[in-house]
Amino acid sequence: MPTSTPDALWSSPAAGRLRPVAVEVNDLARWVGHQPLLDGIELAVPVGTRVLLAGVDAEAPSLLLRIMAGLARADRGSVTLAGLQRGSAIPEGWARRIGFVGSDPGIPLWMTAAESLDLAARLSGIEGPDRQRRIEESLQHFQLGAIRDRPLQHAGRIILERTALAAALLPDPEVLLLDEPLRSATAPDRLRLLRIPGERRTVLIASRYPAQQGGIVDRVILIRDGRVALHAPIGELDAQRLPLSLRGLTALADLVS
Repeated sequence: MPTSTPDALWSSPAAGRLRPVAVEVNDLARWVGHQPLLDGIELAVPVGTRVLLAGVDAEAPSLLLRIMAGLARADRGSVTLAGLQRGSAIPEGWARRIGFVGSDPGIPLWMTAAESLDLAARLSGIEGPDRQRRIEESLQHFQLGAIRDRPLQHAGRIILERTALAAALLPDPEVLLLDEPLRSATAPDRLRLLRIPGERRTVLIASRYPAQQGGIVDRVILIRDGRVALHAPIGELDAQRLPLSLRGLTALADLVS
């Protein structure tokens, strides 16, 4: 499986040392009904970070990721991912640099796993022998080889989730947005598949179950009252003897506020 994007904006050694920002969110707001689910979100996430997004309102992190991916609108604010600002038009190189997996895998059930990966490769502009090589490596890594040519309607939920993650990773994105990924996986499988390689790859995982992301993320973000109430290294929880849970994140946010 690929481990770093060759055309990354920060591929030089100097950029690697400076740790530029991979995800930047400025004054992002979104009202749902008469309530501001997101109300002035400010974020700056360095390249190579693995981040857990949790929320007192469980819908807020998922909505934030969908806005980042361009699948939901914001009422105000801006999002820049891997140096590309998403507006009404899709920036050139977006499909190659940004990957997204929603809580619904969103794969047509009449497709096979191999067809889904082939489509992901073509949409991101991967052609020739490199496309087939990446597909074969992904089928092996995500243990999809045995059902590669079977329609996904005959597969279980875990196969759909693995296929969606494999398709998102196939272009070797610089920023990967994951909304409740691999919910059907066993704990060991989730840990293996979400320890995603790539020193310059930045991963944001929205989850209602923070404890499941132990051993996967190195930073935690808590959204409360529509704003970022906490953005800290995961080690801060251990330092305060707090669990990786919504209650622990909320307690840490109160301590540092």
